[in-house]
Amino acid sequence: MQLDPQGMAPDDLSHAGSVVDKAIEYMMDQKIAPISVASALLGGALGLLARTMDDRAIAGVLRNALMSVESGELREMREAMPDQPPGG
Repeated sequence: MQLDPQGMAPDDLSHAGSVVDKAIEYMMDQKIAPISVASALLGGALGLLARTMDDRAIAGVLRNALMSVESGELREMREAMPDQPPGG
């Protein structure tokens, strides 16, 4: 996903990503369904965005995410992962 096409990511983005990755790993180890993990993370992310951004900015973030799906970027990521069944 093109999260940072111009190299302008905040310094703490990598750290935040690592924390989220660990949380996902923990939930998967707890046998929580991938759709439940993803839904909880998305809900939490939307809640955080709602507390820190206006609706127009949130819509822009969501449009960028949708463009990543429609352009095939996420499919490319999925296909690059070894032995990952569709949907989890």
